Amino acid sequence: MLHVSDAVREFREAALAWAAADAVGGSGEPGDTARELAARLPVRTVVLLEGLSDLAAVAALAARRGRDLAAEGVCVLPMGGAMNVGRFARLLGPPGLGLRLTGLCDEGEHGYYARGLERAGAEPDAFFVCAADLEDELIRALGVPRVTELVRAEGDRRALETFLRQPAQQGRAADRQLRRFLGTKKGRKIHYGRVLVEALDEDRVPAPLEALLGAL
Repeated sequence: MLHVSDAVREFREAALAWAAADAVGGSGEPGDTARELAARLPVRTVVLLEGLSDLAAVAALAARRGRDLAAEGVCVLPMGGAMNVGRFARLLGPPGLGLRLTGLCDEGEHGYYARGLERAGAEPDAFFVCAADLEDELIRALGVPRVTELVRAEGDRRALETFLRQPAQQGRAADRQLRRFLGTKKGRKIHYGRVLVEALDEDRVPAPLEALLGAL
């Protein structure tokens, strides 16, 4: 018998496969699998996130608070981009599996969320908006000196120094430089999604992230 966290992970993978099949005009087995798992698992809420770095941050904060989201019936799902929110809301929300939907979105992508959730009959106020994105929120919460210190501690000192010497970075604000740096290498944003959250003082957790966890 699968442990609940493994079972919820299996549901997440089935939901992702279902959405991918739906995108090309199909459904079939992935949809059947997702429906079957939703019927027998204690999944009550799906947290829709844009990508894996957001997932890393949410998971890190939940772990800090001693919470097992899977055991609480929460599936945290990275959609692979904000433009997919309408599809996931339709499949997993009121028109589909009827699960409660919540999540985070970037300020610039809020329109996709509002339209997609409205079309699916889901509650738009259950989504929390980051300005401009979660990395920006975390950098501002920690401060540039602390984030720079963490980057160096994680073994990226030379990479950061090389990046900062690039002509395109000259004259750019330090917080914007760090935000851009986090996205320059595959997997870096995911890694620092966890690192930055783990480094936060308890009273400095960004408001959208705090509100999301509080709503679960």
